[in-house]
Amino acid sequence: MKLCLRATGILLAITFITLTAGAQDAQRRAITFQDLISMHRLSGPQISPDGKSVAYEVATADLAANRMVRDIWIVPTDGGEARQLTRGGSDVRPRWSPDGAKLAFLSSRDGAQQVYTMAVEGGEASKVTALSTGADNELWSPDGKWIAFVSSVYPDCKDDACNKQRDEDKEKSKVKARIYEKLLYRHWTQWWDGKRSHLFVMAIDGGTPRDLTPGADYDVPPFNLGDPEAIAFSPDSSEICFTANTDKDEALSTNADLFTVPVTGASAPKRITTNPAADWGPQYSPDGRWIAYRAQAQPGYESDRWRLMIYNRQSGKSLDLTGRFDQTIESYAWSADSSTVYFQAHERAELSIYSVAAPLGSTPKAVLGKSYNADFDVSRDGNMLAFTRTTLTMPAEIFIANSDGSGVRQLTHQNADLLGQLDLPAAEPFWFEGAVKTQVEGLMIRPPHFDATKKYPMLLLIHGGPQGDWGDEWGYRWNQQVMAAPGYVVVMINPRGSVGYGHKFTEEISRDWGGKVYIDLMRGVDAAIAKYPFIDSSRLAAAGGSYGGYMIDWIAMHTGRFKCLISHAGPYDAVSMYGGTEELWFEEWEQGGTPWSKPALYAKWSPSTYADQLGKFKTPTLVIDGELDFRVPYTQDLEFFAALQRQGVPSKLMLFPDEGHWVLKPQNSQLWYKTFLDWLAKYI
Repeated sequence: MKLCLRATGILLAITFITLTAGAQDAQRRAITFQDLISMHRLSGPQISPDGKSVAYEVATADLAANRMVRDIWIVPTDGGEARQLTRGGSDVRPRWSPDGAKLAFLSSRDGAQQVYTMAVEGGEASKVTALSTGADNELWSPDGKWIAFVSSVYPDCKDDACNKQRDEDKEKSKVKARIYEKLLYRHWTQWWDGKRSHLFVMAIDGGTPRDLTPGADYDVPPFNLGDPEAIAFSPDSSEICFTANTDKDEALSTNADLFTVPVTGASAPKRITTNPAADWGPQYSPDGRWIAYRAQAQPGYESDRWRLMIYNRQSGKSLDLTGRFDQTIESYAWSADSSTVYFQAHERAELSIYSVAAPLGSTPKAVLGKSYNADFDVSRDGNMLAFTRTTLTMPAEIFIANSDGSGVRQLTHQNADLLGQLDLPAAEPFWFEGAVKTQVEGLMIRPPHFDATKKYPMLLLIHGGPQGDWGDEWGYRWNQQVMAAPGYVVVMINPRGSVGYGHKFTEEISRDWGGKVYIDLMRGVDAAIAKYPFIDSSRLAAAGGSYGGYMIDWIAMHTGRFKCLISHAGPYDAVSMYGGTEELWFEEWEQGGTPWSKPALYAKWSPSTYADQLGKFKTPTLVIDGELDFRVPYTQDLEFFAALQRQGVPSKLMLFPDEGHWVLKPQNSQLWYKTFLDWLAKYI
């Protein structure tokens, strides 16, 4: 009888909890763009020298001002309240002074971006640099006496007065013509103005900055998007190692090498790596014996697998620590005793942190696996990791863990109140057989307030790169929860070309852009429909950006199964794409050569070749791009839109004069999401 009563009590308790949870879920609402744009974006955790605090960046959109507000925050590692340190609105890259008393950071609060410092207790910020050309990539020397940074200057100018005068003269001139005699005359969103990014160092207590690469006709570092830190001080503060590409034809080269230079500038930079492919991102070991960096083996292939290397400063030889590890290395950091290197690598749809022994190497060990761990830092004593963790249901927050991966704790909850109001279904992985019997992974997100008895339209998302992936991470430019919110099942496939599934899988998209990857995607759609009976197979849509935009263009000419399509910044005509883009190494690798040396391959994988099929399928298509997009020039979208219009296909063109490959300004983003969702609503 007692057992029966106890069981009844437990059952009632479970029922109460279930009903309460159900009521809470019912009260939660679908996410809106306003929710998305108001969220705080955390990044760049840096552990204080004493291990008691973590500094990090917080960016929050100001929709009315149409800009991002960025400031530095600090949170105790014992779990106390986070506090805002700076209020300049453009403050980024916090870096602790070696004694832990100050933070250096970058800010454009007074005009050009400069290096500032501020006491950790707060107070007024002090400007360290005042160059007319600004400053970036600031870094303390280990002895606390120097600040290294980079600044874009005219190579033949000997001082800042020369740079300032030349800029003022160009601004005053009524002639704005651009004249070039070599390629890579524009990049990403900027035309080349004759300047080069040089490496500088200056005393922290003031003085004239010293150019350590005077006269250099190369950039320190080369242009990059989120690569590991490109400069580093030696432990004794006497030397700086930096990354640079000195090849003559930069538009054809993915090369980069490591150089060392004395802080005093007493001698010219010395090249210490000669690999014809990329070497990047020096990190000195605490004992000063080694420099860790990452390297690629294949010249001209920007998506070649990155290997983790260490350079012996005494012998001048390098060792590969991850030769048998079949994933690409992202960022990395040394342990305090110089015996271990921690690094990030994609693992399916996650971004894990591993450790590997140095200098002999070993099988890498997952320290923080099966989760998406973005930026990370290692404490000075080597006992703690700080990192940002994110999922498809949670924007990045700051976490810490012991160096062996145990004791994971969340330190910040800066979006918790808002997230508690939202119904954000978790992503569900599924697997299927793609082209040539290869297993391929997909992710599926149900719409909010999901009802299994109903049928829902499906939106297929196709990622860019093409060597990229859909990961279990929160995003702002393509937020899957906002896309699912109107009542769509969102399906993301990681087809050929995706990272995190072995290098062979990544490589199999090159010179085969519309081949196996297209089969993977279409079979993924079939697999999702077969697995999830709530998907309405008669109401399918597809959207993608960059390479994903290319695939949308390809789909428009090869199948009529979708009710509508959305193409953002997609290459349409392979020949004109080659002539209009900037990084020619990309096109020449992906297409196997130039248009005149490989005309058949360019024609085979160019959507424009099959434009006559648009009139057959007539799938309504939304076309989007930014006029500052130099990676995939917006003229590609004009060509695609012209072909759609001339063949009577319902279509719409949306161009942003002030955006590049990505739509970043808050009000532009608002229009992007509205137009995107309106298009879907009209057809599915």
